[in-house]
Amino acid sequence: MAVEHTASATWEGDLTGGSGTVSLGSEAAGGIPLTWRARAEDASAGASPEELVAAALASCFSMALSHGEVTPRRGSTPRRPRRSTGPTRASA
Repeated sequence: MAVEHTASATWEGDLTGGSGTVSLGSEAAGGIPLTWRARAEDASAGASPEELVAAALASCFSMALSHGEVTPRRGSTPRRPRRSTGPTRASA
């Protein structure tokens, strides 16, 4: 049986002046602040939806490496796979 994972997000206000939060259903992370400024103007101002998607992809890829599906030698297990992502924002 597959495990079901959920998340929720809230937003108040207009696009550029509003703010919101995102929380994971597992309660591993909750109340992560989101703002337009963090998404489009200043990455140090908080999380963005693109950053959250990038984190999910990086974690899935690291798990795949640990499983040995994409390692150079079958049977070898990486000790500490680490993946990071680059820019996720398209040019305007």
